[in-house]
Amino acid sequence: MISPSSTLFPFKQRKPVPHQFVLDAIAPMAPYTRPMFGCLAVYVKGKIVLILRDKRENRADNGVWLATTEEHHDSLRREFPNLRSIQVLRKPVTGWQVLPADAPDFEETALRACELLLAGDPRIGKVPGSRRPAFSGRKTPKSSQRVPAGRAAKPHALRD
Repeated sequence: MISPSSTLFPFKQRKPVPHQFVLDAIAPMAPYTRPMFGCLAVYVKGKIVLILRDKRENRADNGVWLATTEEHHDSLRREFPNLRSIQVLRKPVTGWQVLPADAPDFEETALRACELLLAGDPRIGKVPGSRRPAFSGRKTPKSSQRVPAGRAAKPHALRD
């Protein structure tokens, strides 16, 4: 007899949602999530607004990442003194800013960021860029490939 816990149909165990309380706080906005960079990206009405991160490496960047632009950094830092650019991206200034999970007031500040989102604060959230297609769908034969006799390719303008 095969037990239900057998490995006949193995499945990947889902990771727990990092900082679940953030999703709970913005639930009235009907957020949806997608994996991104081994983290969890949070979207609302077509905009990426947050990334929730809790990873073993580069722990300094664990917490709630705010999608914003450089023009809003100063005003957001006045509200969130611990806010800073993401270190793992290896740039001095990035659009992404983190509310670090190791800050003593992390939950309080993360919930304040949720209040800003709920209020429609324009400083948080970006429309993601369009994705580049991975493959155009058009195959072109390599010059080393042989075309069978009698089936030579016609120039495009001469095709029927």
